Amino acid sequence: MTNLLIHSSDRDRSSTRVPLVAYAFAVAIGAVPIVSLAQTPPPPDRTNYFHDPFGPATHGLAGCPVPSGPLLDKDEVKQKEHDRVERGTSCYRSGQCRLPNSYLYDKEIFPRAVRFIQNDGRFNDTSIWLVVQRRWVFLQGCVRSAEQGHALDAAAREVDDVQVVIGQWMVGTKGSPPYEQQAH
Repeated sequence: MTNLLIHSSDRDRSSTRVPLVAYAFAVAIGAVPIVSLAQTPPPPDRTNYFHDPFGPATHGLAGCPVPSGPLLDKDEVKQKEHDRVERGTSCYRSGQCRLPNSYLYDKEIFPRAVRFIQNDGRFNDTSIWLVVQRRWVFLQGCVRSAEQGHALDAAAREVDDVQVVIGQWMVGTKGSPPYEQQAH
């Protein structure tokens, strides 16, 4: 059997010889990295399919992780459609909403909540984004202290037509936020 050799240089064939069979074996077992020609599929397109109001209320704390907002891919939309119909109309059926669907309030609540938080003055040194879904206000971002975060939650509850406030904020800007971050 002939032993095929790969030579490191044409000048000195006696130095650094690697048998071709050994090289092929190393490639086969993964000891030598090979660039894969297979492409990974692109991430699914995510959009704010239901047009839930989302945006910044304050921007006084630099370096706060930016929330991704209410983005969904096609599979997530299919999973949530039925639940949104039931949750939206149950508010009206139970007599808690004057409009036939609780999501109809959201576009009015969002600007009022942003204005209320901005005019309060206690939250100017925070970076907070709001998501409004079915009269629920999600406060996402960064505050200076837990006390300030709780005061922010309480202030948002004062906005007319708000049913629930969920504080998804973190103290400071270091660490993992309690919300999905915007892709970089």
